[in-house]
Amino acid sequence: MIPLADAPRYFTVATFRFFRGLARHNAKPWFEAHRPDYERDVRAPMQALIEEMDVRLARQAPEITGDPKRSMFRIYRDIRFSKDKSPYKTHAACWFRHRDADARVGGDGGGGGAGFYLHIAPGGSFVGAGIWMPPRPILNRLRDAIAQDRKRFERILRDSSFIRRYGGLDDEATLKRMPRGFPEIHPAARWLKYQSYTAGRRLGDTQVTSARLPILLEADFARLLPLVRWLNGALGLRAAQRR
Repeated sequence: MIPLADAPRYFTVATFRFFRGLARHNAKPWFEAHRPDYERDVRAPMQALIEEMDVRLARQAPEITGDPKRSMFRIYRDIRFSKDKSPYKTHAACWFRHRDADARVGGDGGGGGAGFYLHIAPGGSFVGAGIWMPPRPILNRLRDAIAQDRKRFERILRDSSFIRRYGGLDDEATLKRMPRGFPEIHPAARWLKYQSYTAGRRLGDTQVTSARLPILLEADFARLLPLVRWLNGALGLRAAQRR
């Protein structure tokens, strides 16, 4: 086991320096002039961290995987339908998915299943889990499962340690009225109005640049795993004991 003092630090102050510069000069000439910084201080450490977390997930949640080549989101923004034509994202992110889910990264719905997400940005890093804004067929399946298995779903969300650490489900995207097909007085009404099922917490810059980052992420993944496994189970994606 590598002593913590000798453990690698995946991200450094140079990572945040790059993104602050990119935020001020979000244009191709600046990015191309600083591409070596991006490769060294952002892309390479993120890929190394994905590989490290995949090893840890093999012990913790074997069905969830990370691929250094495929789990990291592209830095290029999709500006086709956006008023903001800035070509680059000012953060880095990666996604750990169920091995039987869609392997594509970057689309709505997290590739078809629930998983773990890491977001790196100056003053805005966070770790999360779940499934974000799934397409309607997947959302309908989740709502049906919640309606049928409300008590087990609620036990996960009302766990005291879960609430204390994550504050519950993120309720940013919820309906004002019940979705079609469910009565207003349904026992699971509160949860059926959600359009995303995610939870997470902020990470400070010092946490992100610490050698303890993989240990911290492993602990968060463990606490968030019951939610991830419930959501995946509702979609027919099974937990695993080994790879």
